[in-house]
Amino acid sequence: MTVLRASLRNFLAHKGRMALSAVAVLLSVAFVCGTLVFTDTMNATFDKLFATTSSDVTVSPPKVDNAQQTGTPDTLPASLQAQLAKVPGVARVVPEVSSQQATVADSRNQDIGSSTGAPTIVGNWNPTQTRAVDITSGHAPTAPTQAVLDADTAAKHHLGIGDTLRIIAGPGDTRVTVSGIATFRTTNPGAAVVYLDTPTAQQVLLGSRTAYTDYALDAAPGVSDDQLKARVDTALGGHSYQVQTAAELTAQNQQDIGSFLNPMKYVLLGFAGIAVLVGIFLIVNTFSMLVAQRTREIGLMRAIGASRRQVNRSVLVEAVLLGVVGSVAGIGAGIGLAVGLIKVMGALGMHLNTADLTIKAATPLIGLTVGVVVTVVSAMLPARRAGAISPMAAMRDAGTPADARAGRIRAALGVLLTAAGGTALALAAGSTSTSKGSGLLAIGVLLTLVGFVVVGPLLAGLVVRVLGAVTLRMFGPVGRLAERNALRNPRRTGATAAALMVGLALVASLSVVGNSMVASATSQMDKSVGADFIIQSGNGNPISPAAAKAVHSAGHLSHVTDRTDVAATVIAPDGSRDKTEIAAATPSYTDDLQAKTVQGRLIDAYAPGAMSVPEGWAKSHRVTLGDRLSVAFTSGSTAKLTVRAITSDDTVFDKGAMYMNIADAKTYLPAAKFPLNDMMFASAAPGQQAQAAAALKAATADYPQIKVRDQADYKDMIKQQLDQLLNMIYALLALAIVVAVLGVVNTLALSVVERTREIGLMRAIGLSRRQLRRMVRLESVVIALFGAVLGVALGMGWGIAAQKLLALAGLGVLSIPWTTIGIVFLGSAVVGLLAALFPAFRAGRMNVLKAIATD
Repeated sequence: MTVLRASLRNFLAHKGRMALSAVAVLLSVAFVCGTLVFTDTMNATFDKLFATTSSDVTVSPPKVDNAQQTGTPDTLPASLQAQLAKVPGVARVVPEVSSQQATVADSRNQDIGSSTGAPTIVGNWNPTQTRAVDITSGHAPTAPTQAVLDADTAAKHHLGIGDTLRIIAGPGDTRVTVSGIATFRTTNPGAAVVYLDTPTAQQVLLGSRTAYTDYALDAAPGVSDDQLKARVDTALGGHSYQVQTAAELTAQNQQDIGSFLNPMKYVLLGFAGIAVLVGIFLIVNTFSMLVAQRTREIGLMRAIGASRRQVNRSVLVEAVLLGVVGSVAGIGAGIGLAVGLIKVMGALGMHLNTADLTIKAATPLIGLTVGVVVTVVSAMLPARRAGAISPMAAMRDAGTPADARAGRIRAALGVLLTAAGGTALALAAGSTSTSKGSGLLAIGVLLTLVGFVVVGPLLAGLVVRVLGAVTLRMFGPVGRLAERNALRNPRRTGATAAALMVGLALVASLSVVGNSMVASATSQMDKSVGADFIIQSGNGNPISPAAAKAVHSAGHLSHVTDRTDVAATVIAPDGSRDKTEIAAATPSYTDDLQAKTVQGRLIDAYAPGAMSVPEGWAKSHRVTLGDRLSVAFTSGSTAKLTVRAITSDDTVFDKGAMYMNIADAKTYLPAAKFPLNDMMFASAAPGQQAQAAAALKAATADYPQIKVRDQADYKDMIKQQLDQLLNMIYALLALAIVVAVLGVVNTLALSVVERTREIGLMRAIGLSRRQLRRMVRLESVVIALFGAVLGVALGMGWGIAAQKLLALAGLGVLSIPWTTIGIVFLGSAVVGLLAALFPAFRAGRMNVLKAIATD
């Protein structure tokens, strides 16, 4: 109890000094808890939606593995409805039509689909849908020209009753008028949803009025879902249809959603882990400085009988108190963060209801555990040092003498770890196997990170002196004082800089990789893409036949290339079966994408009964030119195709692709099962580039989902997509950098307290308040720049090794983003200045006489 009381008094006495460490714990725990609450809320929302829309039993078309992307959903015959209605225990059969491969445009021909990646869903208005939505304005569709639109999409695009919509799908195209607005009873998870009357939905989405996409069965009273499923299976005999109970369908939907939500959850938790790692540096520094400042006090405790174990325990108890306070606040902040994320997702189009906020019992427990464990683990080393303080320390000034031997061991260990990590990175860069190289890269990143953290104090002496000579000497004596203050305790300076180093290393490495990916893609495009124009569907759906016909009709073109991926199973001579997609295209594709071959001519692969295979696949399966392969086309027949070309793996575009003639591929598949074009290419007639571009855009003007890009536009698209991804990652890393900045603030604030008497003496011999504040600011800047030097050096090493490894996938151009590196250094200097504002102000406000009299 004596130790506990002493710890509590010390904690309350130094609560101001602990505040920033508590904030670091708070932010780390908030990120963890916020992520868990947000993803749990999303899961709960989707679960509620699935439970609302699932019928007792659902009958769907047979599940086809590696299916063809025909642009039309798989269907069931209309005749099946009467057969299902006769099954004992079926109270009602609801035929449903639904497709996610349609585009919906407004009267200005603008796509009103979600911009967040959520699907556009068009279906028939049926009794199952009334469970999920209420028509809050207008009425249900009762004619072919009427449609119901979901309320969220209507509000986002300022649409209402009487407005015109255009439904564009593979089988058909129609214009309708909004007759009703439907509001989801649970939530609309971001999709744009349109309901048509059943005959219109069948014709436009399926191309047939004698087919449906599934049947929803309601069970009669007293009949369970499992009983009804068994009866349906029996009545349909040896069918291949999917028959699922509400629970099974919900579980499948949950699994599909989980494949999206779980990676997002783990990515967010990964960034939370980075923030926790950075927070560890802050906490270690805080307790190390507090122990150093209380050396005489601890010495007196030892002199009056306190044991090493009691002193050690007192520091750890303070850590527990800090962890509990920071964690409890962090749990609350995490819930607030989750609510904020829900609001942000709402602004982006995914409307989640805060009333569905889900806080599982495990979430606060996880947050509390993370906060307390991290804090206690961080405080262990300072606690051990505190326990090692002898009673004689009561007779010395504050501060513990450095252990020279421990410093030498630390330096040697740091150099050893860094060298081992550097070796692993070098081996990863030179690896010829992606899987082996990835493992070496991970080991190299871990070892160099730990090595730099351990060797930081040794590097501080060298790097800070160089930085001081470049940036501080111009400030005269004040600059030299700032440099010496930074060098006074290399271990502290190294730990403070290391916190900043982690975030900046990740920024630098990702910048190198991202810039290299853009440069590699651009270089490959210049070398291998011969087409003037690349045509794609902007919403990820295949190109509809009508849009493809419009592209072919454009003038001023020398040729147009159709291209699609045909799902098939390729059976090699060694008997192995590979499910893959063969790039089927018109022969002009050899001009549009000039793929290199290592054997044969690519144009020969477009002859009837011919194909090409990639170099790596040919080597692993011992396939040579002239071999005949069995190719089983999904939903089609099996063909014997002769290998007429083997393509090089040294490419970015279509790496690993197999090629064949699209006309030949059509002979092995029924027309209804042949996939639509996923891309098209076109080249202008000689000297008519501008006219061809205008003609293509005019021809596709009626199809808002179609994007026509020239090579420059395509390069910009690649760059924008990578920039968006990197900016998202940088935003997530910002929390770690914020925690690191708090570490700089805390170190400087505690350093000012530690040097109170020294500051008073300097003020007494003539140092002005302005000079004192400048000295603290310059010290902060040099520490921040030291962290930037370490981070950029480490990050560039990681990035270069990663790029060399990615060269195996065709990304062979190394490009260093010098502008980003420069911004990192400039930003670090600004961070240093901002971090020093409070400590500098506090130092400048000290009373000189009181400061001199401080013990």
